[in-house]
Amino acid sequence: MQVEIQHGPANAAARVILNAGETLTAEAGAMIAMSGSMKVETTTLKKGSGGVLKALKRMIAGESFFLNHFTAGKAGDDVWLAPTLPGDVTTLDLGAEAMIVQGGSFLACEHQVNVDLGWQGFKSLFAGESVFWLKIKGPGKALVTSFGSVYWVDVDGEYIVDSGHIVAFPESLKFVVTKAGKSWISSILGGEGLVCKFQGKGRVLCQSHNAQGFGGALGPLLRPRN
Repeated sequence: MQVEIQHGPANAAARVILNAGETLTAEAGAMIAMSGSMKVETTTLKKGSGGVLKALKRMIAGESFFLNHFTAGKAGDDVWLAPTLPGDVTTLDLGAEAMIVQGGSFLACEHQVNVDLGWQGFKSLFAGESVFWLKIKGPGKALVTSFGSVYWVDVDGEYIVDSGHIVAFPESLKFVVTKAGKSWISSILGGEGLVCKFQGKGRVLCQSHNAQGFGGALGPLLRPRN
């Protein structure tokens, strides 16, 4: 599988080139276009299998209930994918270590990549943020998306990241959820609230914009329906 990211970082789209017989699993509604000989199968989990309970967990995590599986024909095919929100697309080369991905940022992965639907490390901890996160593990490639541009933050010891700007991070990184300022009052008045303090050595994938913050700012400006 080959991945070409185009038109990033503001309005990225991914062209995924599959060899004969290769399968790509993607979020429902992510496809822009595809080769005419591409075969598509829709399930609630892996190709050829279901899983309603895990699909429901995926919906809670901000993902779609169904997944589409694109399988290339004998000559190989390609498919174009894009996220719902304007932003960037990043390819993660997964190895033995699992990556934790925020709900709504998972776009697609190679068929052999395992997606654990319902990682609850942040459950009830981030007020206003995703309740469930996803755990993805290789071997293989996965595509994740960001709202706005995406960048890596290197953690070597300790680093603090606003919870709404986290896209993905290695499972080996330890973290604690804490207040942003010296006191709860300063954290609330400063608009930061809860942050994630990472500890260890690794890289955190961050996004430049906060989707929920954007929605909160845009909501009052929308004209109510009659």
